[in-house]
This record gives sequence, C-alpha cells and structure tokens, in this order.
Amino acid sequence: MTGGGQPKKGQLARGFALLGLTFLRTYNGRARIFYDLCARIEFACMQPTPPKVYTAGFWLMCLSSFLFFMSFNMLLPELPAFLTRLGGAEYKGFIIALFTLTAGLSRPFSGKLADTVGRIPVMVFGSLVCFVCGFFYPWVSTVVGFLGLRLLHGFSTGFKPTGTAAFIADIIPYERRGEAMGLLGVAGSLGMAAGPALGPYITAATSLNTLFYASSGLALLSLAVQGTMTETLPHEQRQRFSWSLLRLEWNEVLEPRVLSPALVTMLCLFPFGAILTVVPDQSEALGLDAAHKGLFYTCYTLASLLVRLVAGRASDKYGRLPVLRLSTTMMVVALGLLTLVEHSVPLFLGAALLFGLATGLNSPTLYAWTVDLSHPARRGRAVATMYIALEAGIGLGALLAGWIFANQTSHLPYVHALSAACTLAALVYLLWGVKKPQPVTA
Repeated sequence: MTGGGQPKKGQLARGFALLGLTFLRTYNGRARIFYDLCARIEFACMQPTPPKVYTAGFWLMCLSSFLFFMSFNMLLPELPAFLTRLGGAEYKGFIIALFTLTAGLSRPFSGKLADTVGRIPVMVFGSLVCFVCGFFYPWVSTVVGFLGLRLLHGFSTGFKPTGTAAFIADIIPYERRGEAMGLLGVAGSLGMAAGPALGPYITAATSLNTLFYASSGLALLSLAVQGTMTETLPHEQRQRFSWSLLRLEWNEVLEPRVLSPALVTMLCLFPFGAILTVVPDQSEALGLDAAHKGLFYTCYTLASLLVRLVAGRASDKYGRLPVLRLSTTMMVVALGLLTLVEHSVPLFLGAALLFGLATGLNSPTLYAWTVDLSHPARRGRAVATMYIALEAGIGLGALLAGWIFANQTSHLPYVHALSAACTLAALVYLLWGVKKPQPVTA
C-alpha cells in the first residue's frame, strides 16, 4: 500500500497509463484522444482513496441504538393497563411525563460530561440505567413505587442519545450529516416499531414480568455493543470524572447557538408525547384487541423508516429549513386527521402513516440543523439542549394529554387539536421567525 493508500490494482492501472503515455508521445500526438485519456487515468490513480464515510463504528452505533430504543419502547403499550391494575388509572399522563422529566433534567449534565469525560461513558451510563430498571418493574406493587421507577428510568434517555448524537457528529462530515442522522434514526425507529409491536405478543404468550425482563436484556445487549467502540472525544478535551463536573454554570445548561432548532423540536415533539399517552386507549376504543394495540406505532414507524431511507439526504441537498417547513406542514395535516377519527380504523392508521412520514423528514433534519450550528468543543451541550427541548415537548404533551383526556374517549379530538396547534406554531416560526446563524462545518 503506497501513494496515499492506493490498492495494488490502482498502481497497476497507473503503470499501464504511464506506459500508454510513453508510447503515444513517440508518435507525435497522432492519437491525442488516447493521450488525454491516459493522462486522466494517471491523475485519477494518483489521488488518495477517499475516507470511508460510514465506518464500522457508525453501524455499531446504529445497532446499539436499535436495541436501546426497542428496550424501553416495548413496555409502552402495556404500562397504562399495568398502572390501572395498581390503582393509578388517573395518573396515565405521568407514565411519559415523569420519564421525560428526569431525561430533560439530566441533559445538561450528560451534555457536559460528553464534552469532558467522553461520549462512550455517557452512553454506557444510560444503557446501564435502562438495564437495571427493567428488573425492578416486576417488584413494583404501588402507584408511588411505579411512578418513582419511571422517574429513574428517564435517566436512560437523558444520557444514551446525547452521547450517541455527539459520537455520530464526530465521525461524519458536514455534507453528509443529514443522511447520517437519518440512518441513525432508521435504527432507532426500527427499535421503536419493533418494541411496541413485540411487547403485547410477549405479554400474551408468556407474562408481563417476562416482558420486563426481556426489556432489561435488550438494554444489556446495547451496553455490550458499546464496549466494542473507540472514543471520539479528542484527548486534549478528556478529563477524569469528578463530582465537580456535575456543578453547572448557567451557560452550561443551554447552548445559545441552537435555540432555534430547540424551539422547533419542542413544538414538534409535543404531539408525540400526547400520542404516546392516549393512543393505547384510543386503539382499544376503536376495537383493536390486545395483540394489536401497537398497530398505530407500527404504521407510524414504518412510514418514518421508509421516508428516511428514500429521502435521507433531502436536507443535505435542499437545505434544513425547506425540509422542516414541508415536514411540519405534513404534521399539521396528520394531526388534523386524528381529530376527525371517531370509529374509523383506516383513518386512524392513515393518520399514523402521514405522521410517520412527517416525522421521518423532520427528526433527522432537526438533529443535523442542531449539529450544524454547534461548535465542536460544545457539541455535547448543543445536542443536550435539543434533547432538553425534545423531553420538554414530549413531557408537556403527555401531561396535558392525560389531563384533557381524563379517560373519556369523547375528549380525544381536543388532545389532537392542541397538538395540531403546537405544530402550526412551529410552522409559523419556521416561515417567519427563524434567525439563522452561520453553521459550523468542522
């Protein structure tokens, strides 16, 4: 291997090109076309082999994300009924709200630690929390114990995705970030689709406790995959962990450069929190049996996967803002359709498909936009800021949806109408309110 990493076949091609040049020069340019062709072959062979964009580390990270998201999402269809059996039916909105509360509160810490201790330790801690919590659900016998465990479980998503996004941003060049975030989203979305679809089947075939242990096992597998990766935080930035790193200044809580994508994230994720809260009950109200309660999530996630695979580079090609405006408009329409669902399963699932298409465009673009605007030395904190907004949106959506719904199916249109209003506000801001600083291309 010589010449900037050229393979032997490249050296052979260059040799033939040089031989051709020597031969053609002796004939005083009588075959000028072939001379130019040989010159171009020689020039191409002299160029170093371009670096591989998607390395083994990238694909391992996608696998880890798939396992992680599958782990805690497979519980979602069963948790409302589980809480009801504990006597806490009126607290369904807290299932998601408490989870996202601790996830959001932990983001500033995970962001700072990702920029100081490293990306991988932050991910390992998040996966470890997910692994431990899965073992404790079967032992919960009170509403207070359940809600406390949901608070603890939220630390998992407060840490793992923050380290993941910073890791991916470190290894992917600027011009491919939208595509890379889309592929990472495909892995996460596959987990989000497989989890809720598989969870009810595991429960029906075995028991709810088996489901909890399976969730824990998947988190352990995600943790094992992370052990094969190499840290990407530069050596000069790394520090040994100390408790003093958990002391935060105000400028370490939020990254000012990414407040625009953070605001859009919060408004666009509000509907997701609401949907997570009310869709299991809405599915039952529409007559879907226990084994098919996750059908909405499956349609939503498959549509999201499809658009990420087909249009993964859309924001790299057309720009972040145009893609966000289109996807947010689609969200408004999808949520409008959900307000019209009464007893129509096809309309219900059609809205899920459209909402999934919109999310598949929206989510990776918001990730890429956030990373574009962040400084490499504060990338973990920038990603954490976006995730704080994400958790705030999901948490508020879940909390308000649970309060408005109040176990009355006649209130469901009001839940979806409020979600549509939030996404409409995001669209207005994207059209007229965004002040866009220059992206950081490093």
